[in-house]
Amino acid sequence: MVIAQAKPIAKNISPESEASDGKVRVTLEEYRAIAETSEERYEYCNGEIIAMTGGSSAHSCIAVDITTFLNIAVRKTNFQIYNGDLRIWVPAFNHGTYADVLVINGEPEFNGDRTDEILNPLLIVEVLSPSTEGYDRGDKFRKYRSIPSFCEYLLVSQSEPYVEQYYQLDRQNNNQNNRDRWQLEICDRLDQAIHLQSLNLELPMSEIYRRIKF
Repeated sequence: MVIAQAKPIAKNISPESEASDGKVRVTLEEYRAIAETSEERYEYCNGEIIAMTGGSSAHSCIAVDITTFLNIAVRKTNFQIYNGDLRIWVPAFNHGTYADVLVINGEPEFNGDRTDEILNPLLIVEVLSPSTEGYDRGDKFRKYRSIPSFCEYLLVSQSEPYVEQYYQLDRQNNNQNNRDRWQLEICDRLDQAIHLQSLNLELPMSEIYRRIKF
């Protein structure tokens, strides 16, 4: 997912929103007004907003094909698949963000009376871009891990057949000391398949990269 610091639409923010350091800071209410009316998408991070720019053709193809495959594969289960339009809310960090693909188990849990901010992602997929790779692996993953329902994470390269899979160990154990124990698995061949622990499902690498020519 590609992000870049940028100013929001001026009519939706107060004149005091731009701080002396040049960053744009808004209230949560102002951010939600921007998100509802702007053609661009923005992350919200504890009062600061970050504009999200468009991705590449490969990025889009990969995200769509993962979404399509998973949606068909789980259609007779309680799992639900969402694309990048639904905002993930991370209460511990007062942070609203977007993933390329997310899966929930059962009914969605929304943030208060919002229907555009979800609280209970199970599996999150991010298609890596050069500008966000460090963020997706680092600070964003750290924030995601504070969500109690979140237990599996895929980082998908768009430049080569390469997927990093992180899944939570001792998921059934509610001991808080075990919540941050994660296993890393790597798939780097088109003839491999990723066993999604949270869905008990095989995701073939060939489906992820079905339309990509390397």
